[in-house]
This record gives sequence, C-alpha cells and structure tokens, in this order.
Amino acid sequence: MDKRYDVVIVGTGAAGLYAALNFPENVSVLLISKRELSLSNSSLAQGGVACVLDTIHDNYKLHITDTLVAGKYKNRLNAVEKLVKEGPADVLRIKELGVDFDKNEDGTLCKTLEAGHSRHRIVHHRDSTGKAITDGLIDAVRKRENVDILENALLYSMHKVLGGFYLSILKDGKSLYFGCNYCLLCTGGIGRVYKYTTNSAIATGDGIAFAYMLGAKIRHLSRVQFHPTAFAADKGRERFLISEAVRGEGAVLLNCHGERFAHNYDKRGELAPRDVVSNAVAREAIRTGSENFYLDITHKPADFVRERFPLIYGRCLEEGVDITKDRIPVFPCQHYLMGGIDTDLDARTSIDGLYAAGECAHTGVHGANRLASNSLLEALVYSRSAAEDITRKLNKYGRKPLGLEPAHRPIRGKKMPHGFRSQIREILQDAYFVLPKPEKYEESYRKVEEIIRELFGESYEISSDLVEAKSIAVVASIILDEVREGNND
Repeated sequence: MDKRYDVVIVGTGAAGLYAALNFPENVSVLLISKRELSLSNSSLAQGGVACVLDTIHDNYKLHITDTLVAGKYKNRLNAVEKLVKEGPADVLRIKELGVDFDKNEDGTLCKTLEAGHSRHRIVHHRDSTGKAITDGLIDAVRKRENVDILENALLYSMHKVLGGFYLSILKDGKSLYFGCNYCLLCTGGIGRVYKYTTNSAIATGDGIAFAYMLGAKIRHLSRVQFHPTAFAADKGRERFLISEAVRGEGAVLLNCHGERFAHNYDKRGELAPRDVVSNAVAREAIRTGSENFYLDITHKPADFVRERFPLIYGRCLEEGVDITKDRIPVFPCQHYLMGGIDTDLDARTSIDGLYAAGECAHTGVHGANRLASNSLLEALVYSRSAAEDITRKLNKYGRKPLGLEPAHRPIRGKKMPHGFRSQIREILQDAYFVLPKPEKYEESYRKVEEIIRELFGESYEISSDLVEAKSIAVVASIILDEVREGNND
C-alpha cells in the first residue's frame, strides 16, 4: 500500500470538490481525478443552480412542487425536501468560497427562469455556470493542506475489506495502491454509453460499475434524460448543449417547415420539462419525416443574446451559426442520469463505508425526470451531507485498522481489441433512446452480455480503454435488464 487516507473521493466535479471542502483539517483526504481537475460534466453545465433565495416572490413549497411535477411524482419526497431547504445555504457558501455568480446593479444575485420552473430562481454565471463553480471550488481545494490531489489517475480496481477499502490506481503507466476507511464516489454520468451525448469523454459510468461489482444496490439506471436541444450540425460524438436557459429567455422551437409545434404536444410548449420536449421532437420527426429542427432566438436584441449567452454564441459561431441572425440546428441526445448508486439522505450506499454523490448517485430527488438546474444543487447538498456523516463517524469510531490487503493482478496482458465500446453505443442508441423499442430489449441485452463475458473473461492489459469498456458494458447491461424486466417505473 502506497498510502492510507481517512477518505478517498473518486471524481472531481462539483460533488467531489465540494465534499473535500467540507472535511475538517484533521481528516486526511485523497481526491482522485481521472483526467485533469477541470474536466467534468459539472464544468460543462451551462444554465445555473436552482434555489430559493427570494422568499418574497418564491418559496420552498413551489420549488418542491416543480421538482415533483417534472419527476412525474416518482421522486423521494424527503430527498426533495432536503434538497430544496438545505440547498440555498450551500449556494451562498460556494459564493463565499469565490464562485462568481452574475449580480444585479443592487448587488443581489441575478435569477433566470428555465423550463419546468414556476419562478425565476436559477442563479448563474452567464451561460457557463458549471465552469464558474468548478473553477472556484478547485481554487479553494488547492489551498487545503489536508487534501491530496491525484490527477490523470485511473481507478481500475476496488476491494472492500474489514474496516474500509483498497483502491488500485493506474498513474503514468504504473500501479498505485491506497487504503481508506471511507470512500465517496462522485464519478459522474454515463453519457458515453450512448452514441451521442452532451457529456464529457470521461462520463463512462465507472463509479456505478465499481459499486455494482462490490454488491451495492443500483436503482433506476434506465431513467436516462435526453436533452431536447443539443447542437445537431456537429457530427461528433460529444454534442454541444444549447442550454434550457435559451428557451427560458424566449427562444422558440421550430420543425423542418419553420413552424412552432411544441404546443401541439403539451400546453407548456417549449417550457415543458425536458423529457416532454424531447418526446415532442421525436414524434414531430416521425410526423414530418425529418430530423431537422431549430431553436430560434433571433427576435431578441443581438447585444442581449451575446451578453447573456457568450459561450453558446461563441461555440455556435465556430460551427458557422450566428445565433443572433441564424436558427440553431438542434436534436435530442443523451444528457443526464436520474438513477444510479442508491443512497440515503446522508449519501450512504448499501455497503458500509461507501458513499455516492452527484450524477452517479440515486438520491431519489429527480424522480423520472430531472428538473432543470437541480443537478448542481443536488451535487452540493448531498456531497456536503456525505462529508458531514463521514466526519461524525470518524469522530465517534476513530480510524479503523484495515483488513488484509488483497493480491494485485499484473497490469500487463494482451491488448484489448477495438470496437467493444462502439458496439455498445450503437445498441443503446437503437434500442433505448427517446422513443424506446421494447421489441429490441431482449436481443440487445443478450449482445451486451456477450461483450461482458469477453471483457471480463480475458486477461487484457489494464488501460483506460479496458476500464471504460467494462464500465459502459456493465451500465448498458443493467439498463437493458431493467427495461426488459419492466423494473424501470
């Protein structure tokens, strides 16, 4: 064992970073980043953070109701209540830590409206809120003497032993081994299980796969959110998101004939929750026989659009689209996961000492569909709760001795053939997209299980390709097993 820590946090998005900041100085923490600290799904979040800061024009009950409506009332009510009531304090805390939210002339935080919300309650930093939050938290974490940071480090094996965990890490072509009493998984989403996604390249469901292999309870992994307005002219795998906030500021959704259509499927039109709008686009595509759809905000003043959405404006301009003059080509793609590693209100999983927070966790907050801008809030509230619960346990029980360190398999082996990940992506994209195809579930599940037997049955060289291929195979298998068995309600 190279070193022992009280806590190891795997993942450096908003959840992992904020958790690290909530441990007292006498708790030793290792923060593991799969790539560089700045790369995470959190850093890509555009819209903002939903929270009730203005109790004159808004209240907790309204935010709770909006969350339940979006989630089709399949949410865990106590988890939603915790999110909404505790979240504002966490938002104000990260503001004090240096996160730069947009402000009004009187110094109050600007608040915008997004689909599914009944009030203007989303605080933001222009259209790059996630980056503002992660940048601010990274600066704060780097100042903590009790937190060690390991970047470009790949977790490839986890073992549960008496008193804690042993983790195997691949770093610069060599294996490192760490022990800890408590482990917090903040590994993000599963976007790379799909052919097209708004997620970053690292979103391969690693934490969910490791937790599953340890025996943790995984819940509602088939609750996948497809964002209705991803930039569709770019043919790459990672699709650039056109934020919900663009529609919140008045953009309209048009079909191939230049006609508005969203109101034909739901009275809330463009401001209906994401799953409703995605479903409307998919059905309209069938009706018109075309996948050409557009978001139009050209009726707004050009200066306002450029000032409010500088990131989206600049990114679209790189693709030859001036959003102050041109319609934005859009189409749904994979965006977010509502299910994951099942946790309680303190982010505890079904395995003693193992915690999960952020997108890889299933808190029950989102129900069947996430309300816009609740994700960053969830990451903050539940990662802080995890840190507080672990700290309480350390204070009560102290540092426990760890059981016998397991034998480590060699990292060398034969090269893994190419193509496994592409096969899985094609399977999921075809069988379980916006309008699922139940008739394909059984065959799709069988194909993924064949890939799993190959990946886990051979002694391939340990690499990021192998770890990620195993992760997305396990995730795809769980999703398809849920839907073919009818366990996704």
